[in-house]
Amino acid sequence: MASATRSSDAAPLKEGKHITQNGDVFELPTYTMKMIHDAIPAHCFQPSILRSMAYVVRDYFYVAALCYAASYIEYIPNAYARGAAWAAYSVLQGFVFTGIWILAHECGHGAFSKNKRLNNIMGLIMHSFLLVPFHSWRISHSAHHKATGNIDKDTAFVPHVRESWVKSYRGQEAEVESVELSHLAEDAPIVTLWVCIKHQLFGWPGYLFANLTGQKYDKGVPQISHFYFGQDSALFKKEQLPLIMLSDAGVAAMIALLVVGGQMVGSWNMVLYYMIPYLWVNHWIVAITFLQHTDGSLPHYDNNTWNFARGATATIDRDLGFIDTHLFHDIIGTHVCHHLVSTIPFYHAGEASDAIRKVMGTHYRADRATPFMWAFWKNQRACKFVEESVEGSGVYFYRNLHGVGEPPRDLTGGKAGEVAELIKEKKETTATGGVAAASQAKRRLSHSAQMTAKALPILVAE
Repeated sequence: MASATRSSDAAPLKEGKHITQNGDVFELPTYTMKMIHDAIPAHCFQPSILRSMAYVVRDYFYVAALCYAASYIEYIPNAYARGAAWAAYSVLQGFVFTGIWILAHECGHGAFSKNKRLNNIMGLIMHSFLLVPFHSWRISHSAHHKATGNIDKDTAFVPHVRESWVKSYRGQEAEVESVELSHLAEDAPIVTLWVCIKHQLFGWPGYLFANLTGQKYDKGVPQISHFYFGQDSALFKKEQLPLIMLSDAGVAAMIALLVVGGQMVGSWNMVLYYMIPYLWVNHWIVAITFLQHTDGSLPHYDNNTWNFARGATATIDRDLGFIDTHLFHDIIGTHVCHHLVSTIPFYHAGEASDAIRKVMGTHYRADRATPFMWAFWKNQRACKFVEESVEGSGVYFYRNLHGVGEPPRDLTGGKAGEVAELIKEKKETTATGGVAAASQAKRRLSHSAQMTAKALPILVAE
């Protein structure tokens, strides 16, 4: 699965080897984009308008069929059964809505057809239906594909480096050296759950409105919003602004239709039929994108080390069974291929993926064994920030400060073990009220370790 050899199975490592969070030895890819292109059968590059449109018709038929079926839910006499039926409807319709989002994604890449005008029209219609500003997203998403895995230039799911992670979660005044122990940085599961819920519900709108998880700019909202068409926009060039206005108009038209629909059938019905499935779309878009670009095996690069072939393959394929292959148009299982050649239509991506594996060898990454949402939870807990595995190399891997996977560099001057022991004993004695035992624990440790511990106010209450 990983593009590496397990360090435990290999000869003793020489200093300077890149180590992934999973403990694997990583070597930089050496294949070229020409090698990738030459390996893919020629017909895989050819989209079919008829076939692409057939998927659009099919997905909107699913939408209509589910709405029709849901119209009978109100006749279910039992309130609990009605609630269960609406829940089932929202989940299924959320799957279908997400599939429509993905078809618009195909349009944005030119994989829907060879006709650019048709791509733009269909993309605008389908994304506006889901309150997405099509051209705004298309432009910023293109920038993401041109710089995937580049921590200096990527525009989506840009990971924190160690310092920015500390300041983001521990305050702007926090010093990196003062949060080096597992007890400091380990999030309680309930905290992780709360963060996940917020991200899944509001992460996608947050990205559109405030560029969350994107590159940091000197400007703020509204200049970093995908809806902003002022000439001081941080995201778009002057010549692109008319397209941003057109995208906003598409979203505004859909909002108007929803308002009119709410007046006709009732606001609560509009919430049930559209808004709750829409929240499922937010969930799936964030979860899918997060897991495509976040894993302990994946590298990131600085601008000096990055090239397109390296960055495009800093992604991973996963498995969601029938939901992905039928409803999500295989966006989860063929994402590595998609980043290498984004103009390949999804219905040829499986065959193209098989072809590129022969070129990529062990650098092709896939995790089809870990259940999708379990992988989401694990990576939310483990992949906190990236750090150079070899200082000065420009190659970064995920790390965390609570003992999961390969440890980060020790910035405590070699005192991490002593401080950890002190904190452990202080916690134990605090719980039992053993003041004398606490004093003995302090005496057993070096003065410098105690001073380091005192520099950790989040952890140690003196």
